[in-house]
Amino acid sequence: MVLVSGLLLLLVVTIMALSMFRSFGMQEKIAGNMREKQRAVQASVSTQEYAEWWLTTQSNATRAVAAQDGPAAAVPCTTTPLDANAGTPSICNVASPLSTVLGVSPATWPNLAASNPGAAGGVYYTPPGFNYTGNSTNASVADIYYGRPRFYIQDAVSITSGYSGEMFLIDAFSYGESSNSVAVVESTVAIQCYSCGKMGP
Repeated sequence: MVLVSGLLLLLVVTIMALSMFRSFGMQEKIAGNMREKQRAVQASVSTQEYAEWWLTTQSNATRAVAAQDGPAAAVPCTTTPLDANAGTPSICNVASPLSTVLGVSPATWPNLAASNPGAAGGVYYTPPGFNYTGNSTNASVADIYYGRPRFYIQDAVSITSGYSGEMFLIDAFSYGESSNSVAVVESTVAIQCYSCGKMGP
């Protein structure tokens, strides 16, 4: 009886120990997934803020709005991506939303970029100190990302009441450590001209 009782007790303790180890492993996976989600969100927000900064200070959108003729830089965007770190981003015209140019919504845009980076359009942007797969000089870098973030600026609509202006739609995304951890953010930016008077009568 003592032997049987001891074996049963040992079996119960073993099952409890295995359950605890499995629980700890699951919690570590959850914590890791949350970490990668936050990293992806922070990188995508940083990319979005860069796009907003460029649009409001470095593009010709403000000058074009003052002339009441729409952004002169707005072009029919294609599936070929640009590089903000190596050149100048672009403003896509009203006829060039993501859904038309790429045939996908902003929510599924990262999936297209992961499967075919050279045909996913938009503008690459690498934040300072950003290490991503294939561009890290140190393979042991702990904070490496799956790929470069991207953003897409669309000249959404002209503001025809009150002060003249343009409305722009900015979509941006970034990955975490893998293509399975990704965040997409979107913002709307209005640029208006207060020094060139009101439009209309």
